[in-house]
Amino acid sequence: MQTSLYLSPAQFTSQETLIAERGELSALAFRYPSGVCALRLKNSLGELILLPYQGQQIWDATLRGRRLTMKSMFDQPYPTRDFLATYGGFLLHCGATAMGVPGPADTHPLHGELPNAPYQTAALIFGADEKGQYIGLTGSYRHTVAFNYNYAAIPLVKLYAASSVFGVSMTIQNLKASPMPLMFLEHVNFLPVDGGRLAQTVLCDPQNMRVRANIPPFMEVAPGYRDFVKLLQERPKKHLVFEPGLVYDPEMVLYLNYLAAEDGWARTLQIHPDGSADVVRHRPAQLNHAVRWICRTADQDALGIEPCTAEVEGFSAEKDKGNLRLLPGGAVFSCELEIGVLTPDQTRVEEMRITQTLQDVAA
Repeated sequence: MQTSLYLSPAQFTSQETLIAERGELSALAFRYPSGVCALRLKNSLGELILLPYQGQQIWDATLRGRRLTMKSMFDQPYPTRDFLATYGGFLLHCGATAMGVPGPADTHPLHGELPNAPYQTAALIFGADEKGQYIGLTGSYRHTVAFNYNYAAIPLVKLYAASSVFGVSMTIQNLKASPMPLMFLEHVNFLPVDGGRLAQTVLCDPQNMRVRANIPPFMEVAPGYRDFVKLLQERPKKHLVFEPGLVYDPEMVLYLNYLAAEDGWARTLQIHPDGSADVVRHRPAQLNHAVRWICRTADQDALGIEPCTAEVEGFSAEKDKGNLRLLPGGAVFSCELEIGVLTPDQTRVEEMRITQTLQDVAA
């Protein structure tokens, strides 16, 4: 059984207010000084801060005493739809009619209309499933452009009692009678850790970890950057350990071919020097592409783990590659992720699953 409490922007003021509580699970509403509404979901192991009416982003995440969110130039979200004018959140939904960097023939905004979409409804939820008791946020954004698009986006985040792994899902329903183009990406932005290492269900070779060599025109590159790109193209394994001094300035993007384990999940770990790990699980049957984004500068420090339906060269380029999906009239697309922090013991088990998945493919 799930209970829903529909929210109103009037509930969000500069004074943080408890709006619901059940056992160790609670929700508090507040507004940032910028005016953006925020919902703080808490359990005994940490908290998530979500933006109910602005993209339903997870703006910040802290679990097991560690802040997971990338370092950015923003100390709060701002009320804009411009992706780069308020970019610093932990998780952003991207798409859904286009995403990525627009090419010369494209008219869509960077990463599409969803990242900062103005949601028409938002609801706090309480419930229980096979993973336990949870508190969460859902809502709906309807995107309608006459003669072009008419769809509803319905995300859902579940924070479970006594758990540092939470669930994220997105449902896109085409409300038109005719097909709609579909491109979708979950932009998950962790803070990278010096001495950390990546483990993932991806074969470690240039065919399955491909470096994106073209740099968006709005970016300037640091000295040595282009040589580093060439090195990673030949030895992509080099990016699996976060060594200080590597030239991730302004960014490095790789396209990854993930493998699913027998349970259908692909796995990514950032394993910290203390043996704990950040984790993302996704289903390649739903999101059949993946992007790795790394940016390590004095102003921004980020490890992007980004399951998606296409690469990020923009609508026209992805259509030409055959990566554009068409969602039939009335049809639904859905995807789910599991994200969070693992203890050292849990990390060892998860890394063994990754190793077994890769061995099964090699056998």
